[in-house]
Amino acid sequence: MKMFTAPAKFVWLDGEIVPWDKATVHVFTHALHYGTGVFEGIRAYSVGDEILVFRLKDHLKRMAESAKIYTFELPYSQEELHDAVLQLIEKNDFHSSLYIRPIAFK
Repeated sequence: MKMFTAPAKFVWLDGEIVPWDKATVHVFTHALHYGTGVFEGIRAYSVGDEILVFRLKDHLKRMAESAKIYTFELPYSQEELHDAVLQLIEKNDFHSSLYIRPIAFK
């Protein structure tokens, strides 16, 4: 198995910002065995001194709707997820364009 360098110092897992290497899930996680998860692919762009996230609210709404179709509710509100994305950008001290990949799973 080939390893790669972490793209971020911190990630958001179960409602907390944690170091990249501490963000783990158990081997018996349902999603690993049965593919029960939803995700979004979100772009963020560096504009001057800011990172602007493209249609973040729309992406998070679509992710929540996908989870409902898959018969599970996201345990966090749209506002909490929105804030988590922005906090992670700041915490990781990103200064260039990004690809954000939120995932939720059973």
